[in-house]
Amino acid sequence: MRLSIERKQEKVYPDPKRVIARFFFSYDGRAKELILRVMNLSDEEVFSIISPVLQEYSKRHRNITRILNRHCDKVKYLFQELEINFDEIPSYRKLLIGSYFTHEYSIESAAFFNPSIVEDPDQSELEEGQKRVIISFRAVGEGHISSIVFRRALLDKHANIHVMPAGNYIDEAEVILNATYNKKLFFEKAAETKIDVHILEEVKDKLADKFEYLNLRKIIMDSKNLQEDYRTKIEYDKVLWLSDSYHNISFSKDTDISDRVIFPISEFERKGIEDARFVKFVDDDGKISYYATYTAYDGALIMPKLLNTTDFYDFKISPLFGVGAQNKNLALFPRKINGKYAMMSRIDGWNNYIMYSDKITIWQNPIKLQEPKFSWEFSQIGNCGSPIETEHGWLVITHGVGPMRRYCLGASLLDLEDPSIEIGRLEEPLLIPNQEEREGYVPNVLYSCGSIIHNNKLIIPYGLSDYCSSFATVDLQELLIKLRETNPVQASGLIS
Repeated sequence: MRLSIERKQEKVYPDPKRVIARFFFSYDGRAKELILRVMNLSDEEVFSIISPVLQEYSKRHRNITRILNRHCDKVKYLFQELEINFDEIPSYRKLLIGSYFTHEYSIESAAFFNPSIVEDPDQSELEEGQKRVIISFRAVGEGHISSIVFRRALLDKHANIHVMPAGNYIDEAEVILNATYNKKLFFEKAAETKIDVHILEEVKDKLADKFEYLNLRKIIMDSKNLQEDYRTKIEYDKVLWLSDSYHNISFSKDTDISDRVIFPISEFERKGIEDARFVKFVDDDGKISYYATYTAYDGALIMPKLLNTTDFYDFKISPLFGVGAQNKNLALFPRKINGKYAMMSRIDGWNNYIMYSDKITIWQNPIKLQEPKFSWEFSQIGNCGSPIETEHGWLVITHGVGPMRRYCLGASLLDLEDPSIEIGRLEEPLLIPNQEEREGYVPNVLYSCGSIIHNNKLIIPYGLSDYCSSFATVDLQELLIKLRETNPVQASGLIS
């Protein structure tokens, strides 16, 4: 039996007009000179410059005055050094100063890809057979910096997908650094980031077994101020950067989901938030949460991290710990299995692993689950999102890398009670880049971060050569029959 794959016409493209207003800063000396220049302007000159700026940019940002005031506040410490009373500066002058420390960043000017899809918490006012979903995307802008953005979409009774238009504004979240840290776990993660061991031991000795952000910050700043060597100061900064990896973020309740962007916050993710795999997680007590694993990248180091939300307004973010939380491709199962959290990973870069844990942030003892078997996946096999529960087993959409670094999508079926057992795997790819899909930011790549079942159809959102995104569907029962007809993967030695 040959599977029939239906590629949908719906495509989601990057839009360079979608911009955020970010803090723009070079260094203290240059900033001081800039502040003095603005302070030397007359009131009339200030108003003549800032007035057209506000008129123009209020059409591009939800609350431009709030943004400019916030950016002016970020350089408040420099006014004290310049012996200028910050509190006595008129509001228009503060806005003008803030504008010089602001720049627009187009979050998706380069690419819009690697989608995942989950059921929307709001399923009200729908017709029979419809389902409202939330799709996350990896948006890439200038400098190849990745962020997470969202779209809302509607699935109709025929499994056609209709992506809702994006809003006119984009908002970053308010960042709340109020975490309480476990010293043992914190410094285990710090060791993985290769921070100077002597600095780590010094800071560690000054902290309690449980400590808060402000305690750590004071110790870091006090120690850093005693140093004259620039490289040593950077090592202290790295400890603080790691602490920034634990935080909560909150979006305004008057934003549409397409208005929200999760942009890199800590230095350890300054080069990107990559490939978020969202999953609707149902706990043993029936409580529903939405989790996403993603890869934080600073240009050299990879740090797997976890997002947690119930409403897509407020998110809790933390690193993942343990020998199993390495490399990329972590994907959480949508429920506990035999009382434990379960996760897929690819710790060595080319094989799929599975692991179990009592704590959702700590992952040890990964077990090899799959290795490349067929020619189209010889270079690498990995998951394309969280496993999906079906009556016949856990359905896993995979990606395989073959000749010419071509990425294809495949499918596997795992045992429901013991997902370390592979029931079947497609011998041929489910989806191969066609002529229209192989050209883009990274040629010959099809990739997905999560699929969904609706009305007996598997809906697969996927990125086209790391440029834009589209959708495909396959009949679920046909796929399950095909998978159950294949033989377990004997070559790996995992099944006797």
